[in-house]
Amino acid sequence: MDAPHVAGGPAPAPERAALEVNPLPGRSGIRARGEISALTRPSWEQALSELARRHADVSYVELSDVAFVDVAGVTALAITAMNLPDGRVVVENPPPQLPRVLEMFWPGLDRIEVAL
Repeated sequence: MDAPHVAGGPAPAPERAALEVNPLPGRSGIRARGEISALTRPSWEQALSELARRHADVSYVELSDVAFVDVAGVTALAITAMNLPDGRVVVENPPPQLPRVLEMFWPGLDRIEVAL
C-alpha cells in the first residue's frame, strides 16, 4: 500500500545558519556576524582558537551582529577565556542570552568582561 499523499507539497527547506568572523581592525580581537549554533560551531571554535593564539592581555569579541548564540557557543568562549595564560576577553554587544548563560554556569569567571 502506498503512503498517503500530503496536500500542499513539500515543506520549505530551513534556512542554513551562517557565521562570518573577521579580525577587528585596530585592536586585538574578532567581530562575528550571524548565528553561533551547532551548524556554525566549527567556525566559531576555529576563530576562538586563533584569538587565543594571538591573545595579548586583552582580546575583544564584538558580537553586535550576532543574532543568536547557543549554550555550546558560550561554553566554547568560556573555555577559551579560562585557558588563556593571562589577561581577559571583553565581549562587546552580545545577544541577550550570552550574559545570562555566563552568569548561570560561570558566575565567578573574571576572565570574561561583558560590555553591553
